[in-house]
Amino acid sequence: MSRNTKIGLYIAFTVLFVSFTFYGWQLAKTPNINAHTDDAKPFSLYIPKGATFESVIDTLQKHQVLENEMTFRFVSKLMKYPERVKAGHYRMKPGTGNYDAIKKLRSGSQDPIELTFNSSIRLKSELINKVGSKFAFGPEPLRELLDNPDTCKRYGLDTTTIICLFIPNTYELFWTAKPTALLSRMADEYKKFWTPARKAKAAALGLSQTEVQTLASIVRAETIKSDEQPRVAGVYLNRLKRGIKLEADPTVVFANNDFTIRRVLNKHLAYNSPYNTYMYAGLPPGPINLPPPTAIDAVLNPEQHDYLFFVAKADFSGYHTFSRNMTEHIANARIYQRALNERKIMK
Repeated sequence: MSRNTKIGLYIAFTVLFVSFTFYGWQLAKTPNINAHTDDAKPFSLYIPKGATFESVIDTLQKHQVLENEMTFRFVSKLMKYPERVKAGHYRMKPGTGNYDAIKKLRSGSQDPIELTFNSSIRLKSELINKVGSKFAFGPEPLRELLDNPDTCKRYGLDTTTIICLFIPNTYELFWTAKPTALLSRMADEYKKFWTPARKAKAAALGLSQTEVQTLASIVRAETIKSDEQPRVAGVYLNRLKRGIKLEADPTVVFANNDFTIRRVLNKHLAYNSPYNTYMYAGLPPGPINLPPPTAIDAVLNPEQHDYLFFVAKADFSGYHTFSRNMTEHIANARIYQRALNERKIMK
């Protein structure tokens, strides 16, 4: 073979190598995840346990995430991803190339989900459905745990008070977490919240942590005004100290299991339930919602006063008028009742 022929072959091989290298680089690095959508947000890809490569492709195509399915398939095969599909939640950032996207999926580098819940949750069943549906395991395994007396006892709670474990906030967890891992995380957050200082304040009030959260749930149901919550808490603590029934309307609504009630009537008050604080003295068996930290702290740091009654203001501002005796309270209540009548709020 002549020298010129060798040089020609070398040059041809070099050109081919560079071409294939450049083509491979394009296949791997050219943006392929929502590449041409300027305002695209990361796509949350959920891959359940047992999913196949084809089901991953189907999901990506269904949501029009891939710009070029063929190149994604080709690079996936080179990287042996079809044999290494891992369950999890993955955020696919716009403009990501095939290599980086597939590397993340193949390694199982999950992104955590954000779990948020607040005092809008009133029933344990609501908590189970809202929280459970956020995870791969679904509501039922969580229901089994929260309805299990032995599981609840492990956390110093029972099947009624177990919801106290869930302090409202936003948490990051993996979508594939097991329900037992979720409870362990909530228990850790619960312990962090109940600092020695908070425990000491509860003890000074003569209340357990669960009782504080139960009272806080009533306070939160009475008013969303954080600046008023310590005063409302003070009213209920005054009543507890004096052995007066709490007579909290939100507990009656909870007892009747009818959250459309806007005006508590005698028929509602007659409903026999341990949650009916017009009928039974003391605190109800457990919280009537998931009280936020602000409401819990309002109970732990109540306003010191001698009020025993309060009623919503007639301007429907969300604030209340407070009174020290029944005579004042009846007068204030009549003003509010007239306002309800004027607005034709009869139930």
